[in-house]
Amino acid sequence: MDWFAVSPLVVGLLFCVAFVAAFIDSIAGGGGLLTVPALLAAGMSPAQALATNKLQGAGGSFSASLYFVRRKAVSLAEQKINIIMAFVGSVSGAILIQHIQPGLLRQILPLLIIAIGLYFLLMPRLGEEDRMRRLNGLPFALIAGGCVGFYDGFFGPGAGSFYALAFVTLAGFNLAKSTAHAKVLNFSSNLGGLLFFIFGGKVVWGTGLVMLLGAILGARVGARLVLSRGQQLIRPMVVCVSVVMSSKLLYDSHGAQIAAWFHTFF
Repeated sequence: MDWFAVSPLVVGLLFCVAFVAAFIDSIAGGGGLLTVPALLAAGMSPAQALATNKLQGAGGSFSASLYFVRRKAVSLAEQKINIIMAFVGSVSGAILIQHIQPGLLRQILPLLIIAIGLYFLLMPRLGEEDRMRRLNGLPFALIAGGCVGFYDGFFGPGAGSFYALAFVTLAGFNLAKSTAHAKVLNFSSNLGGLLFFIFGGKVVWGTGLVMLLGAILGARVGARLVLSRGQQLIRPMVVCVSVVMSSKLLYDSHGAQIAAWFHTFF
């Protein structure tokens, strides 16, 4: 088994990417927009990239969650059913993704990343203050935990953003409070997906553990800014990153067709 799958220099770069991604993810979500394309660019297969991303993502989301729980921004007792549904949903998504052909996954990745970027771009003022709660109990857990958890296990990047969106639109939380709660569910779904990727033998452990360390450090720094004005800075950054990364993935998938089209007209 190749514990690193990439050169030491690339591992060092991936550590830095994990630090920055976890910092972004702990504030606004979408850190996977950096790590998954970076792992693919390093030469990993889609399955390896998603599995290794789950390992480092679990470290980052745990670090941020621990900070929020210790600061009493989140009550684990109140979130018990949401946590369980996020875990179950993620396991279901991880089972499905391991039966999809890598070629199909490469076609899906750019489209999902573009959709996440549009989400950030078109909802700039959502969650500025607390509002009336729309769903409680199991119905909320099925949507916020189960559905987003399934997405996290199936794909992953931007799941933290969707968790936060659910807390904002359905639970009526402000964006800072939603982000804190989103990290707890994000850790649960990261853990559920990671377990099945481990059983499938897809995790590149050496690279993943180095990135996990970077993610823990980056998430802790970012979590400290969640209750201040970090969101105003990170949101446009994620939009820019999603555009750049989706463009790269589209070129990787359709580079020959794009080059032929360019030569035809120019």
